[in-house]
Amino acid sequence: MNTTVLIMTIAIAFLITVLLSPIFIPFLRRLKFGQSIREEGPKSHMKKSGTPTMGGITIVLSVILTSIIMVAKFSSAPIGYELWLLIFVLAGYGLLGFLDDFIKVAMKRNLGLTSKQKMFGQIVIALIFYFVLRMNDFPTYIQIPGTSIQFDLGWGYAILVLFMLVGASNAVNLTDGLDGLLAGTAAIAFGAFAILAWYGFPQIEVNIFALAVVGALLGFLVFNAHPAKVFMGDTGSLALGAAIAAIAILTKLEILLIIIGGVFVIETLSVIIQVISFKTTGKRVFKMSPLHHHYELLGWSEWRVVTTFWLVGLIFAALAIYIEVWLT
Repeated sequence: MNTTVLIMTIAIAFLITVLLSPIFIPFLRRLKFGQSIREEGPKSHMKKSGTPTMGGITIVLSVILTSIIMVAKFSSAPIGYELWLLIFVLAGYGLLGFLDDFIKVAMKRNLGLTSKQKMFGQIVIALIFYFVLRMNDFPTYIQIPGTSIQFDLGWGYAILVLFMLVGASNAVNLTDGLDGLLAGTAAIAFGAFAILAWYGFPQIEVNIFALAVVGALLGFLVFNAHPAKVFMGDTGSLALGAAIAAIAILTKLEILLIIIGGVFVIETLSVIIQVISFKTTGKRVFKMSPLHHHYELLGWSEWRVVTTFWLVGLIFAALAIYIEVWLT
């Protein structure tokens, strides 16, 4: 697969998102599908109230259409189970996020689905993903990045798959709190996996899917960068988190997800640390969690926080590529 195909994949996904968004945004506004802002959040966010959410629909549609078109056109073999699995995970978690968003904006329940309902849906989709993998004799080992050391987890691999899909979807969801923050950091992370999928034993379908996500996110950024005209909502964030975990699994780069998704890991740890500290000592480590809100309350502008996190994401992505490409 030559670089022209790679560039075309990004360009097509970008254009589809850019063309769909001006249609969806007014439609969401007419339906009054506007974002509800938490009262305990930064006061500066109150002006965002009513901004159309659920824009993640355009990302999911763009990725699915682009991936199928490009793989069908440029792959010599029929579409394989890997792409269908990635689409299943993206669409499945996207639908779960859509239900969560719909309950929030249409039924005026700010918390959306209950935690048990959301967790149940995430686990069911992850289990189906795992069973399809095993039906196709997918290996159950994990490899230490930068080495040839492998460990076969056997049935324990199912636990790892569950943990990765559920954990990543929630970690990415926590990062979606500022204009352009998640779209930018996720585009960088998926771009890193696209490079690694192309560099290793070339996985054309995974590579095209990852690049389609990059293009869709860049297109979404046109409307999501500060000041945002639309938010992706849980429809987008849950889908993206699960999809990046699925890519890490299919490329056998499970451990490297921790580095490539370093921003998402840090954001999640900030929430965990905050909760543990407050419950055990009554004191907060951060002014507010997730971490991006802490810097906002320190006086950083929203754009400064977002671009700083993008830079950190780039550093993590570069480190992961260095470990996998140059140290292996």
